[in-house]
Amino acid sequence: MSSNEFVLDARLAKDTVAVCDWPLSRVLLMNDARYPWLVLAPRRANAVEIFDLAEADQVQLWREATHAAELLKTATGCRKTNIGALGNIVSQLHVHVVARVEGDAAWPGPVWGVGAAVAYEAGALGVQIECMKVLLRPPADLTPR
Repeated sequence: MSSNEFVLDARLAKDTVAVCDWPLSRVLLMNDARYPWLVLAPRRANAVEIFDLAEADQVQLWREATHAAELLKTATGCRKTNIGALGNIVSQLHVHVVARVEGDAAWPGPVWGVGAAVAYEAGALGVQIECMKVLLRPPADLTPR
């Protein structure tokens, strides 16, 4: 494998489940049943910061993140979606998209670092993944321009 090939960071792989690939990003479901939580990992080798991406990829990443947020908001009826690219622990570029509801485990603060993740039970995880695969099918207008 060359250093120019995309490889998902082992920590992201451990904490998430792959759902699908969009034009730029691998779409992952965070294995934390407390929140509907997606992670978008652009399939570009060695990207750490958004500015490491070509300009067209930066635009595409934002399109995909906002599309994921819209889908989560529609599917969950959440009050707010949070979108963030922190990278303090996992430096590989990735964007969190989290559906938030009043009274959730971290409300109104950020979800990061609040309590321990509650993994989906095996059966529930399978159902959630299948639902996400249907929900997250990319529409034609998500393709790069």
